[in-house]
Amino acid sequence: HPRLLYHLQKIEMAAVPKTMKALVKTAEQESYELQEIPVPEPQKGELLVKVTRASICGSDIALYKWNEVAKVIATVPFTPGHECVGEIVAVGPDCAPEFTVGKRVCCENHYYCGNCYQCNNDLKHICQNMKQYGHGRGTVHGGCSQYTIIPASYAYLLQTDIDDDKACILEPFGVAHQAMEALCPEKDTVLVQGCGPIGLFSIGICKAMGASKILAVDVFDEKLQTAKGFGADVLINGKKENLKEAVLRETGGDGIGRLVEATGVPFMVNNSFSLLRKGGRIVLIGLPRAPLHVENVLTDIVFRSITIKTVHGRKIFSSWEKSEALISRNK
Repeated sequence: HPRLLYHLQKIEMAAVPKTMKALVKTAEQESYELQEIPVPEPQKGELLVKVTRASICGSDIALYKWNEVAKVIATVPFTPGHECVGEIVAVGPDCAPEFTVGKRVCCENHYYCGNCYQCNNDLKHICQNMKQYGHGRGTVHGGCSQYTIIPASYAYLLQTDIDDDKACILEPFGVAHQAMEALCPEKDTVLVQGCGPIGLFSIGICKAMGASKILAVDVFDEKLQTAKGFGADVLINGKKENLKEAVLRETGGDGIGRLVEATGVPFMVNNSFSLLRKGGRIVLIGLPRAPLHVENVLTDIVFRSITIKTVHGRKIFSSWEKSEALISRNK
């Protein structure tokens, strides 16, 4: 009976401490503060989750510095940390029956409204009225705390026993997975620009999806060696080698069939279209901080008849399910 279950949950809450440590952003300046604050109590449709692991995204650094990017994506006050995993310790009223104490969940940090055009057309991840966990948008909660509140609607129930280190990266991994689904790398040659976390995930996913050859470019040799471990076949240091010449060499002069732009560096984005073969496909994941300029629009874009894709977030919840399945199989 729902009332009895909720009463039992209230008893469970007695075992949860009254206060917890949390990182808090309280001012629009370079700062995070470690504070002792009350443990929140789950309200209607909410879960109280004991955080067991959280990872740091590049945006968390931007939020700390409170740079121009932070001013666009966040609202003070809030607790940072949108990549996390934890265990349900209390369930508020009116949550679906599958959410029970002891189960492990991650947070889909794109809080969708459920009413806009996108939400009504299976595009919740790019909701017009999106709020965001860990950014102070629609919630003050985040994963850099001992306990956190996650609405059950945005909680992803883990389906396997992958460990917390792997579970807490499902959020960024899901971004790469959605991008690679849009890229369609099977039996094609892929160039991944930028060997940060998203670029590395993209390499591994492309390999698992059956790419015939993967080229990786970066300006740091240590990152390129990591890329090799993820499945890259050809390593290109952009400071030491001409990228276009390398691409033409590795593709028999055709140009690259599939390109992942994960640097966000305007020059790299601008140059990437000229690397594609005619009929090729590119997905933009990196976040440019300056205007883009393509010198030869006709020859590099229009006459190439290329497909340009962009991504934001993960498909809810199919990207999570596919990503967890891939990681659990150690692919």
